[in-house]
Amino acid sequence: MKRNAERRQYPRIRQHLPLKIAVNGYDFATTTEDISCVGAYCRIDKYVPPFTKILVKLSLPVAANRKNNNGNVECNGVIVRTEDEKKGGFNIAVFFNQIKDNQRQKISRYINQLLPQDSSFVSL
Repeated sequence: MKRNAERRQYPRIRQHLPLKIAVNGYDFATTTEDISCVGAYCRIDKYVPPFTKILVKLSLPVAANRKNNNGNVECNGVIVRTEDEKKGGFNIAVFFNQIKDNQRQKISRYINQLLPQDSSFVSL
């Protein structure tokens, strides 16, 4: 196994993408710190406890020559970890617990474009 090799079933990449989260009457606009097709890590300014259900809206960049120029992904998620950030705010890990296959595939295609060519991950 390569040193520092990704051991997750689905690859996770460090990428800053626009993300909107709706939870309990609050709307947060933030960016991802990292993303996979099963979850994301980001920072918000209000404490939201783990196991809270949320609505996620993610914006993926899309190539201009693609037939479907819709890079928006919407799904339901759950916060699986909340960490107090020393600089203010909270880092949260979100698991996409209800996501349609076509939405997950959009994320997977985007991630696979950015992975090194020698990566052994398979697209969904």
